[in-house]
Amino acid sequence: MKIINPQFNETEFQDNQKTNQKISLKKITKITIAVVVFVILSFFMIVAVRAFSFKKNTSASALTQNQILQLESFLMENYPQNYQILKNLPYNISKPELEIWANSAILIDTSNGNILYEKNADKIIPPASMTKLFAMFVVEEEIAAGRLSYDQKIPLPPETWACNMPPHSSLMFLGKDQNVTLEELLLGLSICSGNDAAYALAFATCGSMEEFVGRMNQVAENLGLKNTHFVESSGYSEKNSTTAREMAAFCKIYIQNHPDSIQRFHSVLDFTYPKKHNLAQGDVIQAQDFSQGLPEHITMPITQKNTNPLLGKLVGVDGLKTGYIDESGYNLSLTAVRNGNRFLSITMEGPGKSSSEGQKGRIHDGTELMEWAFSSFADFSLEMYNHPYFVRVFGAKEKGINLIPAYTDKTLTVPYVCGESMEENLQNVKVYLNIENLFGSVNAGDTCGNIKFYLDDYKLLEIPLLADRTVFKSNFVIRLADRILQKMADNTSEKKKLMGCL
Repeated sequence: MKIINPQFNETEFQDNQKTNQKISLKKITKITIAVVVFVILSFFMIVAVRAFSFKKNTSASALTQNQILQLESFLMENYPQNYQILKNLPYNISKPELEIWANSAILIDTSNGNILYEKNADKIIPPASMTKLFAMFVVEEEIAAGRLSYDQKIPLPPETWACNMPPHSSLMFLGKDQNVTLEELLLGLSICSGNDAAYALAFATCGSMEEFVGRMNQVAENLGLKNTHFVESSGYSEKNSTTAREMAAFCKIYIQNHPDSIQRFHSVLDFTYPKKHNLAQGDVIQAQDFSQGLPEHITMPITQKNTNPLLGKLVGVDGLKTGYIDESGYNLSLTAVRNGNRFLSITMEGPGKSSSEGQKGRIHDGTELMEWAFSSFADFSLEMYNHPYFVRVFGAKEKGINLIPAYTDKTLTVPYVCGESMEENLQNVKVYLNIENLFGSVNAGDTCGNIKFYLDDYKLLEIPLLADRTVFKSNFVIRLADRILQKMADNTSEKKKLMGCL
């Protein structure tokens, strides 16, 4: 029998064990390396896929109706100035040294509602015949809705005849059984300031003065004009009330909603009524004596000039309306346009012991305000900046959102501070768009950028750019991959900068 050496077997076993351990360690190392390589390759594959998807994705998905409502609610709560008809300039200016005779006044840029000047603008004063602008607005709304038309023949009940108007009324001289169109009534209202025209429009639109006045008051309420109230539509009553500020806010909306009314009615220099086609059946054109009062049948053509004393006299003036009763003084709502810039002034409680003195004050104040406005300001268009800005969101469940401007005015009122002309001054406006790529979760309404407007080194306006939706962060792996992509994007100067020279 052969005897095996135990010492030899134990040594051989140990050698074999060491060899097997080395083999196992190599296998583990290889497997580990393979796993690590696989993980790294998989990770960079994820990075590549994410990069491709980001490159392909150039717009955000449409908001749901609920998201839209939430965003609108946020804007109304946090940026209420965007919903105000009138607002202060976004920068400070020194108070102008203007000599305004009227006790109450305001001057605005109609394109954005910026207030350029004011004096006792919240004093409650009867609007007098400026009331008729509200009457015109109600009628123009009915025309726009298709319920009335300019060429429509309007019946004239006795309440509308000139002979039945209160003493000292402004008139277009409506008479019994005359043939008159809605457009002629609006001309008689705007040019002659006819109280009879105001009554005729009230009855034609609503059937009674009470219902028509209700419509006028509803307009004021809808616009948030808390100190504006009417009891009749001609402006004859001292119980009608408004302020210069609220009348300016209304006029801005009136011009905005019905711009054609300016040229069609308010800029017309004179108006003749009645003409042959207006006469009642059987009447003929002939002179009449009104010294003993007005007759029911008016057959004498009467030409009246527009009551606006600056129309045709001050460059650019094309509206709107005068007003006077003893309790109001001499009122004037005035608008003018030059080189595409439109300004609006309201002056109330103007001085004067006579009509000629009152007109002198209107001319003085209107000229003072308008000439200062046109020599001091001009509009810079913001329309090319009022749109959503797509921005990528790394490390989130959505790859991009839109940033929306918190303010959406069409123009920026720019002061004249440099250059040899207003045009050169506007050319010096520089615009900086600051947007950075986002990372992780974002809440709707978060400020994620801005647009800054500078005139030389002076900042005129800064518009925050807000996230239009809420997005949530993604998982850890995606966030890690996207962090690399964000760094790459930043290094390739994806951040947007100067836009003013474009």
